[in-house]
Amino acid sequence: MSYILLEKKLKEIADLQYAIAVLHWDQETYMPIKSSASRSRQIATLSTLAHQKACSEELKNTIDAALEENLTKEQKANVSLALKDYTKAVLLPEAFVNRLSLHTSEAYHAWVAARKQNDYSLFQEALTTMIELKREQASFYKTAHPYDALLDEYEPGATVAQLDPLFKSLKEQLLPLLKTIKQAEQVDNSFLHKYYSQQQQWDFSMQILQHIGYDFEAGRQDFAEHPFTTSFSSQDVRITTRVDEYDFSNLLWSSIHEAGHALYEQGLRDDMYGMPIGSACSLSIHESQSRIWENNIGRGIHFWHYWFPILQQQVNGFENSSFQDFYAAINKVSPSLIRTEADELTYHFHVMIRYELEKGLIEGTLHPKDLRSEEHTSELQSLRH
Repeated sequence: MSYILLEKKLKEIADLQYAIAVLHWDQETYMPIKSSASRSRQIATLSTLAHQKACSEELKNTIDAALEENLTKEQKANVSLALKDYTKAVLLPEAFVNRLSLHTSEAYHAWVAARKQNDYSLFQEALTTMIELKREQASFYKTAHPYDALLDEYEPGATVAQLDPLFKSLKEQLLPLLKTIKQAEQVDNSFLHKYYSQQQQWDFSMQILQHIGYDFEAGRQDFAEHPFTTSFSSQDVRITTRVDEYDFSNLLWSSIHEAGHALYEQGLRDDMYGMPIGSACSLSIHESQSRIWENNIGRGIHFWHYWFPILQQQVNGFENSSFQDFYAAINKVSPSLIRTEADELTYHFHVMIRYELEKGLIEGTLHPKDLRSEEHTSELQSLRH
């Protein structure tokens, strides 16, 4: 039966892709810095092998044969999505996939160095090359707008033509709301920026993660430069966070946010491992889950009626804080420069700014050097405020 053979082939591709994901996870958590070059090569080699399988003539023949079989609704969906994935994969040359993978790893290490030293110039060259590669990738798909091709990787079917008016409408509604809040009496959240022990923050976050249902027998939490979630199957979904001992909000809500992603992944069907309908359907759905947990629940009044007394017992520094002050502080709305640390309202502006920057970089109306220009900084300030 061709469908059974297709399952086997798709699971082999998934095995390679998840092995790549393991290497990426290690690269961003525990990998020794001197191994960056060899790790980049290892990831590129596996990415190339996965691409070879994903666009092989044998796979196409198997898909075509499966389309002729009497299949269930789920099987038909898997075959249809497999055909879509194949159709996109064959448009990318093997050599390009290898180059893109190599540079993605190299660019990550450049970004880490730039972040640690707060020096954009250390990342600018790597970013410039990455933008050139992504433009080249978009050119293979020949979409109406070059950014459409890249959007489709994360949000199938999304286009600039759809998103431009959507973000315009969203901005028109949110800017007056933000202005009204800024003109009101401001919440004092300074007590969240006292010293709070890293270990106590970590232990408290682990308790909360377990309480909200994150399965530690099918995952783990670690530290990374940038919080992220990665999945190797529904039975192995890992999250990371970062800590600032003078910003209590940094670790905890990053952990809850990433746990929202992880809960979605842990809820996917294990019997559909490697199959299209066994994977996340889009990044917007993914992000909806993380932000529901982070904001609707993790900053909710009922959640903290339960957890605040425990926080006062387990994390030194909150003994004399009132519930009302704490609840107001964790929900304070104030523009900031870091998306992962943004509040529930201004987070949307980070997304819109990121969209406008990425679209400009891909279409060529912006250059990476422009990201540090005085003119563009002014534009960002006006969007941010």
